Amino acid sequence: MQKAHSFIGLVNPKSPTNVGMVMRAAGCFEVDAVFYSGTRFERARKFATDTKNAQSKIPLTYAENLPDAPVAGAKLVAIELIEGAVPLMDFVHPENAYYIFGPEDGSLKKEILDACDHVVYIPTIGCMNLAATVHVVLYDRMSKSGREVIAQRPIADNRDVNNNITISR
Repeated sequence: MQKAHSFIGLVNPKSPTNVGMVMRAAGCFEVDAVFYSGTRFERARKFATDTKNAQSKIPLTYAENLPDAPVAGAKLVAIELIEGAVPLMDFVHPENAYYIFGPEDGSLKKEILDACDHVVYIPTIGCMNLAATVHVVLYDRMSKSGREVIAQRPIADNRDVNNNITISR
């Protein structure tokens, strides 16, 4: 079976903390690459909080125009709280997907939405934090991929080194 691929695009991210948490999510859910546009993150990059050092394994690359990033064969999926979008619980993730998220203090522009194959939203009251949104979307992708993912991610190999507790039932 061929490996599915996933990519993340961040439109002009403002917060280095959010980008650090996005990189952590990318590492946890095996994202192939993360792209970002705009100028704000580059100015704040030195303050990024990538606590699991995901950047050493996953490229974090500037892209002038996110829909043009090198993600061959991936379907573009905009994540935006917008009328007409598909609720995340009803969305069937493409095997190869490139998820594009708007900035923390704004929305995706019409040109980006028009370039996307799908537009999806998370039905919440109010909008979520950028990093939290990325985590929810990637978790949803993994949870819908089937139970075999459990065998690929054994707890003992992935838990924190300080967690040695087991439960018996």
